[in-house]
Amino acid sequence: MKHFIKSFALWELLKGLRVTGKKLTTKKITVQYPEEKTPQSPRFRGLHALRRYPSGEERCIGCKLCEAVCPALAITIDSAEREDGTRRTTRYDIDLFKCIYCGFCEEACPVDAIVETRIFEYHFEERGTQIMRKQDLLAVGDKYEQQIAEDRMTDARYR
Repeated sequence: MKHFIKSFALWELLKGLRVTGKKLTTKKITVQYPEEKTPQSPRFRGLHALRRYPSGEERCIGCKLCEAVCPALAITIDSAEREDGTRRTTRYDIDLFKCIYCGFCEEACPVDAIVETRIFEYHFEERGTQIMRKQDLLAVGDKYEQQIAEDRMTDARYR
């Protein structure tokens, strides 16, 4: 009998309307993006970048640890030995459609060559542009090196 009365009185509907009524009077937290930006976590991981040493030489030594640790198999690296006997990459590609932005590549890198920046506003207009080549990654690293260095200094993992 109790169940019949509750179903006839639309008890579930009234419970739902009660929740809606409570939320009507609370302060809204809508952000007017892109004019307003929400604060980012210091652990945010966005667009990848390859870094250089202050001398201008690229940091990546072609050890392929980032390629090996990538769970999505989004990184492709080819390396060759230079005249001076050091190993450097000839190809460093990241497929951003495959990437899950886990940060394993950044953690595995022994020389802090590959990093994930705080850049999250990027898009692709043509097929094939989602694959970031070595030149693109170095360009992002060169452009945002100051911000990357500041983030590394403030991050507790790098102290």
